[in-house]
Amino acid sequence: MTTRRESLLWLAATAVPALPAPSARAAQATDAPVRMVATEFPPYTGSALPGGGIACEITRAALHQAGRSMELTFRPWARALLEFQRGDHDGVIGAWRSVERERTMRFPQPLGILNQVGFMARADRKRRVDDLAALRDLRIGVVHGYANPPRFDAANLAVEGAVDDLANLRKLLAGRVDLALIDKGVGAHLLETQLRAAAGKLVWLEPSVSEIPLYTVFSKIRPEGERFAAALSRGIGDLQGSGRLAMLLQQGARWQ
Repeated sequence: MTTRRESLLWLAATAVPALPAPSARAAQATDAPVRMVATEFPPYTGSALPGGGIACEITRAALHQAGRSMELTFRPWARALLEFQRGDHDGVIGAWRSVERERTMRFPQPLGILNQVGFMARADRKRRVDDLAALRDLRIGVVHGYANPPRFDAANLAVEGAVDDLANLRKLLAGRVDLALIDKGVGAHLLETQLRAAAGKLVWLEPSVSEIPLYTVFSKIRPEGERFAAALSRGIGDLQGSGRLAMLLQQGARWQ
């Protein structure tokens, strides 16, 4: 089982070969900034985090490496997806892959971040979670619009949506849900920051449900999506080849 720090430092098993550094002409590209949107998903993305969080920092650095600049907006997750689908944003930072999303989203090279997704519970109501079928009598808190692990969806559990992970944990604390489905790093970060008074009241339950790579995605419907996805993959390849991606991930781990 990976630790929180190990999850953030995870790199794709198949490294992309190093590519030549962008030309001076590409570095000085005058194209309009790529319009990106993200949600509050700390420590990976967040409006109060340095650079918008490690996933935003990697996306920005990769696009810059490919000669593109980026502008960043934060929205609640369901709204971010809605605005992206109608064309208000060129891409979404911090998405999980699913069959449904692959119909409309382009998934370039992953960002090198692996999310460990599982359950948090109230400390006075811990339970075994290795058998998902045994949880069918419980209310599980989830976030509206998240692509949850296939294993979780297949269990057909009773779920109750929240606008974001912070709201989900607050519902758990209030007893409005029995468990909260959440990334382990996000849960730990929120307990260390916005929910410090409740840090001893919530616990992470082993084992996790799944480990999911984190992506920045672009539109499969709009023609520029293919160009932006190729630029991001090219930039991530450059960052991997130069060792800078590993440095960014290490820096992100220190921010947690």
